[in-house]
Amino acid sequence: MSTRKRNTAAAPMPWRSWLVLGGFVVVIVALVWRAVDLQLLDDGFLSDQGDARHLRIEKLSAHRGAILDRNGDPLAVSTPVDSLWAHPGEFAGAMDRISELAQTAGLKQAWLARRLSSNVEREFVYLRRHMRPDEAESVMSARLPGIYTQREYRRYYPAGEVVGHVIGFTDIDDNGQEGLELAYDEWLRGEPGAKRVLRDRLGRSIEDVESIRAPRAGQSLSTSIDLRVQYLAYRELKRAFRDHGAVSGSAVVLDVNTGEVLAMANQPSFNPNNRQRYEPQRYRNRAVTDIFEPGSALKPLIIAAALETEQYAPDTMIDTSPGFLRVGGWVIEDVRDFGHLNVTSVITKSSNVGATKIAMSLASDSLWSTLAGFGLGSLTASGFPGESAGLLNDPVHWRPITQATIAYGYGLSVTPLQLAQAFATIAADGVRHPVTFQRLVRSPDNERVISARAARELLAMLETVTAPEGTGALASVPGYRVAGKTGTARKTEVGGYSSERYTSVFAGIAPVSKPRLAVVVVIDEPRAGLYYGGDVAAPVFSAVMSGSLRLLAVPPDNLPSKPGTDIIQAATDAPVIRQ
Repeated sequence: MSTRKRNTAAAPMPWRSWLVLGGFVVVIVALVWRAVDLQLLDDGFLSDQGDARHLRIEKLSAHRGAILDRNGDPLAVSTPVDSLWAHPGEFAGAMDRISELAQTAGLKQAWLARRLSSNVEREFVYLRRHMRPDEAESVMSARLPGIYTQREYRRYYPAGEVVGHVIGFTDIDDNGQEGLELAYDEWLRGEPGAKRVLRDRLGRSIEDVESIRAPRAGQSLSTSIDLRVQYLAYRELKRAFRDHGAVSGSAVVLDVNTGEVLAMANQPSFNPNNRQRYEPQRYRNRAVTDIFEPGSALKPLIIAAALETEQYAPDTMIDTSPGFLRVGGWVIEDVRDFGHLNVTSVITKSSNVGATKIAMSLASDSLWSTLAGFGLGSLTASGFPGESAGLLNDPVHWRPITQATIAYGYGLSVTPLQLAQAFATIAADGVRHPVTFQRLVRSPDNERVISARAARELLAMLETVTAPEGTGALASVPGYRVAGKTGTARKTEVGGYSSERYTSVFAGIAPVSKPRLAVVVVIDEPRAGLYYGGDVAAPVFSAVMSGSLRLLAVPPDNLPSKPGTDIIQAATDAPVIRQ
């Protein structure tokens, strides 16, 4: 037994053991060779792999195109800002420094702790948007892990609330939300770029490696707005809005030769640079979205339809006695018995009875066609977001009382912009130009609505309204011949029309000898005593038109031969209706 055991122990090692040992030797030699190769022969490999683990793709924000007035003054520009963001997982090891981060970033510590702890699985979380670059630099100087900045752009509006309703605003991501910012969003919006960068262990970009896509800035927009005229319209409208205790107000200034909107103001207004102080309903551009019954301001369009038939001329006589007219079960009244008036005097005195008799004598299809030609019941083609088409029913639905009330501006609705376009059409010899908020570089398209003869006759009639004996005497402008029409419309309420709530309107043109501007002023619910269009809206028109003509260097066409003072008393033109 003992001899056999000694022989077995001394037996040579099996060949399989040598094979395993040889394999270990080969592996060890290969590893040593690979280490030598990486460290000495191919030393760039490890460096590349290290870089790859610190390479990131960064977004390159593109700034939005500027919005300019017609003279190149900025209405909206983009300024560079930095947004602070975090990688919660990377910051998790530095939670003991969260109070430091909160203090330097101007954030509440409790909110910041919840923000980071509840998003640990995410790689990107905004902490604060649109910081001033110097504030962001102060945060980054703390060298906190997982905290980064991203360059973005913030919209700034130099004119503030003066032009807020027209320009609108963008959201925090620089997307247009209202006004021209929304209407021309694709034109203004830039295309972001991207680049590959190398970051250190703290997440800081230390080298630009590759440009993947260059950012493309948005295109600038040259608007039709004249900032000088806009300031004037804003100031005068705000003064009237305040002095008359009105609910709201709008003013529109159009170039009658091109259809360009030179100014558009609304009250109450808002500052697009600081929207947190205002309610969303203030963002609405009432001049294009809100509709109202224009009252007697519509009478010129009725007279235009009558002149087009050639059955009427400026001196055609109309019997308005005894000062009222019965249509069905309704009685339409003037403020007094004007007796026999010619068509011109119907406009001058703003006779409801005279306008109604003229309208009732016209074919409903013909009357509707003329009103529609002036742009009533359809969009102005301005492209402004939220624009209303107003209300002009098809004549097949008209009853006799419908046609009668339309004669003095009831039973249909318009926007201030539509009314301005209609008066601009009269001023342009009966040619309607599409309304535009862009500065035109070529002659606009046009559409003839009424004959040049009828337009000129109507313009002469409207000039009598601003004479001392007219209802719009307070709309006169020293040194210029002015044509226009007042309107005072009762507002609807449950059960009919209110006897206490009114819309005051004045729409006019100047200078009459060579029309350049059409201006419409609408004051909604003046509550300080006066409410007639000739008392409330006409003075605003006068101030806006007077200043605008001088700013645009339009030559006077009515210089007095000697100095004098006019004593003006406005007449009333409110419709009186009883059932």
